[in-house]
Amino acid sequence: MKSLEAEFERIYRENYRRVYAFLYRLCRSPETAEDLTQDTFYQAYISLPRYNGQCEMFTWLAAIAKNMFLKHLRHTKNESMTIDLYISDPEAPLTDDPGYRLMKEVEVADVLSVLESMPKKYSEVFLLRAYGELPYSEIARKLGISVSSAKVIYHRAKKYIKEALINE
Repeated sequence: MKSLEAEFERIYRENYRRVYAFLYRLCRSPETAEDLTQDTFYQAYISLPRYNGQCEMFTWLAAIAKNMFLKHLRHTKNESMTIDLYISDPEAPLTDDPGYRLMKEVEVADVLSVLESMPKKYSEVFLLRAYGELPYSEIARKLGISVSSAKVIYHRAKKYIKEALINE
């Protein structure tokens, strides 16, 4: 058991900041991000024997963190907490054109509703790319799809979210 604890300590040290930053970008609350980061690493510790190494450790942790965040949203959807939802392409030039970039502060319940209504693969790709800042190649490897599929799914997910929020 000592080797599992030593391995986990290494994983924690190497990935804590990235997991925290990923969660902070999702919730915009330092306290909530810290709590969710601890919950993520607790779940990772319990699940570590099942980690198969088919994706990078951070990708695996980001998937756990995403699930922790969505669980948190379900429990807090009636609160008035807000998050910033950025649906912009990091490579796109900044512009005021709303068709090019959407930055909208929305209620947590609205975000949860959109994420839950979209196909699972869309929400996974979107969260890993937009908030996890993972390259398409890593997203593709984790989800077992091609890099071009990851790109297409990401852009479709952005369009889906944008349309859903505008229609509300």
